[in-house]
Amino acid sequence: MSRVRTRPTRDDTRDKLFEAAAHVFEDQGIGGASIDAIATAAGFTRGAFYSNFNSKDELIIAMLEDHVEQSIRRNLDLLAQHTDLDDFIAALRSMERNRRDPLGRSPLLHMEMILYVARAEKRRPELAKRLRARRKLVADIVQGAQVRGTNKVQDPSWAAAVVLALEDGFRLHRLIDPETTPADSFLRAISDLRRAMGLSSV
Repeated sequence: MSRVRTRPTRDDTRDKLFEAAAHVFEDQGIGGASIDAIATAAGFTRGAFYSNFNSKDELIIAMLEDHVEQSIRRNLDLLAQHTDLDDFIAALRSMERNRRDPLGRSPLLHMEMILYVARAEKRRPELAKRLRARRKLVADIVQGAQVRGTNKVQDPSWAAAVVLALEDGFRLHRLIDPETTPADSFLRAISDLRRAMGLSSV
């Protein structure tokens, strides 16, 4: 009886390359990490890497895109489960980072990769596209939350930009000074902002 051989899917291969790249980047730095090192860490050949990505830069862009997509998907799942904004924020507070999201688990690596991409002006539009996707999600949440609120947010898109700037700022502050920046600082700030806006539910 012949044995059926199963080959990893393209998604499986990409996930393994993402995980391997995260470990190599953390160990060797993004600039010093080679494609050979990433492929070896993933258990693949150099050819397997190039069958998925044309360059290290393309891999990094794909990792950032995957992180944003997973973040949006997690938030949409939580929104579907929690119609009250306070419940939604509480769910965010207790949510565990997805094991398949190396950038969600490592804020420092996430920021390093963003800066790496941003250093090249031609790559910045890729970052901008992902930032706009995050802003749209938050703006939609704000838009929905103000339906029953006592106040109206004049510009939900601007409110979304403020929220994301707070998130990035607290992430950086926690990396620099974790003793005075608790892990829930961002969500505490969001709760305060929500009360100031008079937003009560989604």
